[in-house]
Amino acid sequence: MRQEKRKNNLEKYHRLTEYFKWLLLGVITLTVTVSLYPSLIVKQHTYLLGDVVEKDVKAPKDFLFEDRATTEHNVQTAVESVRTVYDHDSTLSEKLTRQVNDAFDAMRKTIQGGISTTPDVFDPKDPPGLSPLETEMDKRRIEAEKAQQIKKMIWQQKPEFDKKLGITLNNGAFTLLEKEGFSNDVALYITKILSKVLDNGVVANKEIFLREGERGITLRRIGEKTETIVVNLRQFYGLDQSKVMVRVIGQPLLKNLNYNLRNLIVDVVQNLIHPDITLNKSETEDRKKQAASEIKPIFYKIKTGEMLLREGERVTDLQLLKLKALESQFKDDGVFAKSLGAAMVIICLFIVTYLLYLSHLKKLPGSFNRNLLCITCIFIFFIGIAKATAIFSESLAMGATLFINETTLFYGIPIGAGAMTICLFFGMEIAIPFAILMAICTAVVYNVRFEILIYLLLNGAMAAYWIQNCRERKAFIKAGLKLGLLNVLLVVAVEIYSGNLSGMRIMWGVVFAFAGGVGIGIVTSGLSPLIELAFGYTTDITLLELANLDRPILKRLMIEVPGTYHHSMVVGTMVEAAASEIGANPLLAKVCGYYHDIGKIKKPLYFVENQEDGINRHDKLAPSMSSLILISHVKDGMEMGRENKLGQAIIDTIEQHHGTSLIRYFYEKAKKQKGGHAVKIEDFRYPGPRPQTREAGLVMLADVLEATSRTMENPTPSRIQRLVQELINKVFSDGQLDNCELTLKDLHNIARSFKKILTGIHHHRIEYPETALLTGGNGKNGSTDRKQARQIQDKEKQSERKSAGHLRRLGQS
Repeated sequence: MRQEKRKNNLEKYHRLTEYFKWLLLGVITLTVTVSLYPSLIVKQHTYLLGDVVEKDVKAPKDFLFEDRATTEHNVQTAVESVRTVYDHDSTLSEKLTRQVNDAFDAMRKTIQGGISTTPDVFDPKDPPGLSPLETEMDKRRIEAEKAQQIKKMIWQQKPEFDKKLGITLNNGAFTLLEKEGFSNDVALYITKILSKVLDNGVVANKEIFLREGERGITLRRIGEKTETIVVNLRQFYGLDQSKVMVRVIGQPLLKNLNYNLRNLIVDVVQNLIHPDITLNKSETEDRKKQAASEIKPIFYKIKTGEMLLREGERVTDLQLLKLKALESQFKDDGVFAKSLGAAMVIICLFIVTYLLYLSHLKKLPGSFNRNLLCITCIFIFFIGIAKATAIFSESLAMGATLFINETTLFYGIPIGAGAMTICLFFGMEIAIPFAILMAICTAVVYNVRFEILIYLLLNGAMAAYWIQNCRERKAFIKAGLKLGLLNVLLVVAVEIYSGNLSGMRIMWGVVFAFAGGVGIGIVTSGLSPLIELAFGYTTDITLLELANLDRPILKRLMIEVPGTYHHSMVVGTMVEAAASEIGANPLLAKVCGYYHDIGKIKKPLYFVENQEDGINRHDKLAPSMSSLILISHVKDGMEMGRENKLGQAIIDTIEQHHGTSLIRYFYEKAKKQKGGHAVKIEDFRYPGPRPQTREAGLVMLADVLEATSRTMENPTPSRIQRLVQELINKVFSDGQLDNCELTLKDLHNIARSFKKILTGIHHHRIEYPETALLTGGNGKNGSTDRKQARQIQDKEKQSERKSAGHLRRLGQS
C-alpha cells in the first residue's frame, strides 16, 4: 500500500502541467549562471594592509590595474615642469611718466595762473609823494604779498599734486620743488631714471623669484599679449635693488644738480617705483591643472589566473591596490547587466537546443516531464562537478610540480560521463546535443578556452558513441579504455597546438587524460543504477539481468504455473524477433514478454493453460465474476512487478498488454444468461490503458496469437498465416494499437515474423503408432482444453468475415 501511494505521488510529480519544462529551464539557467558567477563578478575581499592571506586570490578575468604611484609621479612631473607665469606690465613706465608729467604740469599751471590772476598792488602812475626808498619798500612788500598768495595757492594744490603723482611728498620735498618751480627738468630727470629702471624689469621679491631659475619662467607681456620663456632671472631687479639702481643710474645724470635736489629726485623715483613683473597665480594654477589632466593613467594588464594574493603571505601596498582596483573595476563594470545578459544567452541556448533536439523526448517511453527532469538533474550534477574540480584543480596546481598545471589536472575530470549516461538512457539523438551543451558550459567555467571546448566536445560525443547498445557491465570499462586512448591523442594535439612542447608536461597530460577516460566509464557504471532507482528507468544491462530465467519470480512462474511460464517464454521469443524486424528494442520486448502474465501466479487455476485436471473453475462462476478474476491478473502482475523491482517499463507493459480489449467469451455468455440489454460491455473490458509503446503493442499481439494458436487443429502454415492476419486485423480494428506508433508496415513485418515462429512451434511430425494409441485418434493437437477457445474463435470468425475484406492481408510477402 505504501509503495502504491509512493508510486502515485511520483507520477503526480512527473505529470505536472505544461509549465513544468519552463520551471526546469529557470532552474537550470539559475544553476549555470551561479556556477559561472566568479566569471561575472568578483568576490569582495576584506583584507587590510599587513593582514595574512587566508586563501589564494587569482584574477577571475583580464582587467587593467592602474599604477597610481607612477601615474601620480608623472602628474607631479608634469605639474613641476609647468613654468610659473609672471605678467610684465610694459605700460607701467608710460603710466608713471604720464603721472609725473601731469602732476608737474598742473603745478606749473597753478603757478602761472597765480601770477596772472594776482592783482598788481603797486601802480607806477600813482601820484608821487613817496620817496624812492618808500617806493622800493612798497614794491617789495607788494611782491612779497603776491608771492605769498601764489605760495598759498601752490600749497593748496599739494593734495592734488600728490594724488596725481601717486605718492605723498613731505613738506620739505614739496618746498624744494616749489623753489624749483616744479621745473620740467626735474620732471624729466624723474621720468628718465624711472623708465630706465622699469624697462629692465622689477619684481617684488627677487629671492623667491630666483627659485624659478632652474626651469625659468613664462613672462607674459600684458600690453603686447605675447609671452616668452626667460631663464636668466638675475637680469631683473628686485624692489630693493631697483631703489639702489635709481641712485646708481641717477648719479651721472644728476651730478650737476645740488645735493638736496639730487636727493629729492632720487627719493621721488624710489617712491614711485613698484614691480612691473608680478606673479599670475591663477594662470599658473590653470596651466598646472591642464598639464595634469593631459597625463594619461598608467595601466598594467592583469591576466586571467594571475596570482594577486598568496595564502600565508602578508598583504602589501601593491597587492592591496591591485585588490581594490579589481573590486572597483568590476563594481563599475555593469555586473548586474552582465549577469542578466549571461542568463539570457543561456536561456536562448537551451531553448534552441530543446526545439532542435530535446523535443524528441516525447517519442521516448515514459513521462516527458520525467525525462526532462532526469536530463536536467544530470546536467546540473556534471556542471557542479566541473565547477568543483575547477576550484580544486586551481588549489592543487599551486602545490604541484612545474609540469602539472590546471589544464593538466583538467584532463582527468570525467565530464564525458554525462553524455555517456544520457546515451545509456535516451540514446544518441539526445546524447550528442547534451555533449555540445556540456562542452560549452564547462568551457565557460574554465574561462572559455578553445582547446578545452574541443577536448570536451569530442570526449563527450565519443563517450556516447561507444556506450550505445550497451548490454553488459564490462562495456563501461571497454568504453573507458577507448576514451582513454582517444584522450591521449587529444591531449598531445592540444599541447602541441598550445605551444607546450615540454616532454614532461605532455607525459603528465597523457597520464591524467587516460585516467580521465577510464574514470568516465567507472563514473557512468556507478551513476546509472542510481538514476534507474530515482527515475524508474530500465537500461539494457538491467534487462539482461531480468532476462535471467533463474530469477525467483520466473522460477515461481515455472513451478507454480508451468502453462503460463511456457506461454510467456513463447511470447518473449515472438516479440524479440518481431522487435528486431521493426527497429524496436528486442531485449525490452523479450523481458516484457517473460513477465507480462506474472499476475496469474496468484490465481493460476482460473486460467485454462494451467488447468491440468481439465476442470474449468469458471463453469461454476457468474460471467461477471470470471471477468473480474481475469482482469485482476493485470493488477496483481503490477504489484508483483513493483515488489520484484522489475522497472517501470516492464510494469507499464504488464498494465497495457491487454489494453481495453473485450473478454468476449464471458461477455457473450453473460448476454445469453441475462439478455443483451442487461449486460454492460464496459464490465467485460480490461481497464487499460492501451499500449503506449511499440514493445507493449508487440506483447499484446503475441499474447493473443500464442494463446489462440494453441486451439488450432492441424496448424498448417496457411492456417497459421490466416490466424495471424485475422487476429492482428481484429486488434488493429478495435483501436488497441492507436497509441503505440506501430505503422502498417510494422504490422506487416510483425505478422511475417509471428507466422515464421508459430509455424516452427507447431510444425508437423510423423505420427507414430504409439502416439495414435495414446491420443485416442484425436490427432496431434487434440485437447479438451481447446474446445472452449475454439468455440469462441468460430463465433469471432463469423463476425469478422463481414468486415475484414477491407483490411490488408498481413504477413504475406
